Amino acid sequence: MNQGFPRLLGDIGGTNARWAWQASAGADLEDISVQPCGASASLQESALSYLRSHGRHDPQWAGIGIATVITGDEVRMTNNDWRFSIAEFQRALGLQRCLVINDFTSLALSLPALKPSDLRAVGGGAPVAGQTIGLLGPGTGLGVSGLISDGQGNFTALSGEGGHVTLAATDDSEAALLSILRKTFFHVSAERVLSGPGLVNLYNAVCALEGKPAQPFSPADVTDKAITKSDAQCVVAIEYFTRFLGSVAGNLALTLGSLGGMYLGGGIVPRLGDAFDEALFRQQFEAKGRYQALLQGLPVWLITASTPALVGASRALDVLP
Repeated sequence: MNQGFPRLLGDIGGTNARWAWQASAGADLEDISVQPCGASASLQESALSYLRSHGRHDPQWAGIGIATVITGDEVRMTNNDWRFSIAEFQRALGLQRCLVINDFTSLALSLPALKPSDLRAVGGGAPVAGQTIGLLGPGTGLGVSGLISDGQGNFTALSGEGGHVTLAATDDSEAALLSILRKTFFHVSAERVLSGPGLVNLYNAVCALEGKPAQPFSPADVTDKAITKSDAQCVVAIEYFTRFLGSVAGNLALTLGSLGGMYLGGGIVPRLGDAFDEALFRQQFEAKGRYQALLQGLPVWLITASTPALVGASRALDVLP
């Protein structure tokens, strides 16, 4: 398909709204912009602000990945107070077509277009060509998706809310930590620890377990103090984050049968740098009993590209109805 240009492309998370412009089929994305969601009262206001600031007019199609489940015309974000009607947004911007999908569905659709320079290997062997691919990404929330192969070289992107599955402990120390978290949260989901707010939840739980007073740290504080090793409880919190991420990623790989490999998206892991213990992640990722040997050979890549979901939003317009 070669239509619907120029395109307005969006990647809307709980914290930031990323926008881009694509003038024609195959063209590079232009005017990539990152705006705090809090700077605008609505998606429409954010989009119009972007178009005005870059002197762009009359997009024909819009493709938007957004951090929530899409069940119909009315969209309400999970980690943001924005809510809107897709049809009203389309009318307000004068669009011929407006496609709104889950942000991690959009990111999944970008995976075939990523270059080796957009990725960093995190152990494992080689992928099996044409097989299912898994995707997991901690950011403001925890995104989960994947690409399901039809065996003919084509893929279908998953749209779901796997970040809200119940988090399980793999040993007594993790069980003790989850017991602390259950005093605050009726349901301790994977997102309750594998997200920006989750880093604070982990830090507070570690402090409670160790009998230490918790400081009013932000997610950035926990990350920075773990990187610099300036706070012992922050260091332990990031160790638990890494362990839980490995375990949840291994569960997803087994659930999807992702022999095509696993990808890690989201903004947290790249920001951790060397504080992200790849060996500890792989240990937990592979610790699946009788299927340990299978997971030992399964490759994991960390996505290092800055705005891949915007590419996926454009690809979604070409492959989704």
